[in-house]
Amino acid sequence: MTFQRQMIFWLVSLFIVAGLLAVFSTILLPFVAGFALAYLLDPLADRLQRVGLGRLGASLIILVLFVLIFIVGLMVVVPLIAQQLGEFVERLPSYVARLQQLAVEQGGPLIERLGGSNALKDMQTSVGNLISQGMAWMGSFLQSLWSGGQALLGIFSLLVVTPVVAFYMLIDWDRMVTTVDSWMPMRHRDTIRAIARDIDKAIAGFVRGQALVCIILGTFYAVALSLLGLNFGAMIGMTSGILSFIPYVGSLTGLILSMGVAIVQFWPDWTLIVATLGIFVFGQFVEGNILSPKLVGESVGLHPVWLMFALLAFGSVFGFVGLLLAVPLAAAIGVVARFGLHQYLTSPLYRGTDPAIITPRVDLDA
Repeated sequence: MTFQRQMIFWLVSLFIVAGLLAVFSTILLPFVAGFALAYLLDPLADRLQRVGLGRLGASLIILVLFVLIFIVGLMVVVPLIAQQLGEFVERLPSYVARLQQLAVEQGGPLIERLGGSNALKDMQTSVGNLISQGMAWMGSFLQSLWSGGQALLGIFSLLVVTPVVAFYMLIDWDRMVTTVDSWMPMRHRDTIRAIARDIDKAIAGFVRGQALVCIILGTFYAVALSLLGLNFGAMIGMTSGILSFIPYVGSLTGLILSMGVAIVQFWPDWTLIVATLGIFVFGQFVEGNILSPKLVGESVGLHPVWLMFALLAFGSVFGFVGLLLAVPLAAAIGVVARFGLHQYLTSPLYRGTDPAIITPRVDLDA
């Protein structure tokens, strides 16, 4: 009966939190962003404290430096990306038409031989419909993020309110953690602390590590493609770096976009086309063998499929706030689910009454 009451209490609490998020989703953006920023910067504040700075001074120095770097990034990177993005969208139909023309010229006889006289025409129609549907889906998804988060108000509050929220959260972070820890039920405090440590390890390891991977890859792709002379190289490189937050998605997206542009721009010069491919092959090799193992670690990675589902699901329901919450909530749900599975596999419900039954292994760090 006690277990049933606890389950009812936590389920009701979960529904209340979800309801509050849905009701206040339009104004939560700067507060969620400030909380996330304070969480990410807290280890740096702890290190500055260990060298002799007070918590207030450390928080102030960190936040001022972060804001300055952010402003410089906005002034330098955003105008360049916005300009290239506008030109890319404008030229996209001509790029698609040129790729179709090259496909017809180079592979038309083979396609007709394999699929018949109407195969080439059907392929052109199918590709055109697929691109149109993809662009429509992407446009509707971006529009839902824009309208769901009230983007104009959200951006303004993000730039003004978020630094203030992050500053106060950073000052009181350790005190808040201690206070919340004191609220935990005493009977299950050790278990809850262990789960909280696993959640913190998963979130911190993935978010902080993957953010560094994204910055390094985005910078490398943008610089390498720009030096190669590829049109929209900086935009494609930065986009690939940002999307690298989802493993393999960023590199694959950047590869498709850059190869499409390279074929249209450099054809029939295969040297530059192969060089474009080589940039992404090298970047993927460095990410998989050096960056991700060192900065993220295999034990805290989130499965790409689960991460994509979480980003799309929370983004469509809560807008941009949902995108900010998707990764930490996905990591937390994964930790709790593994803990629940471990408890089930060691319980009489699974084992029955035979103590000799061997419990299957559950990888709590996967």
